[in-house]
Amino acid sequence: MTNVLFVCSANRLRSPTAEQVFSTWPGIEADSAGISNDADVVLSSEQVEWADIIFVMEKAHRNKLNRKFRSSLNGKRVICLDIPDDYEFMDPALVRILENRAGRFLSRSSPAAPSP
Repeated sequence: MTNVLFVCSANRLRSPTAEQVFSTWPGIEADSAGISNDADVVLSSEQVEWADIIFVMEKAHRNKLNRKFRSSLNGKRVICLDIPDDYEFMDPALVRILENRAGRFLSRSSPAAPSP
């Protein structure tokens, strides 16, 4: 199981969409949070430590993540998806972008078929 954390500003549109999209992928445990203090779910050090890979939506999110959680980021892979805050929750265009940009870093192998 790969623990994947998605981070945006307010945890209202982009990162919750990503969490929902990737939560259905086999072998992926997804979570999301916002880096701003007024986010719906404010990013915690526990979430950062839990994650195997962290996707941020913008470079500014990566910079804040590095400032606030530097000690928890040792050995963590942090990837910036460069997705601006131009989409609504579950916008089909946003879903396609997320699947293309984040999906290439995540294995989508299907579970083994049961033996007869």
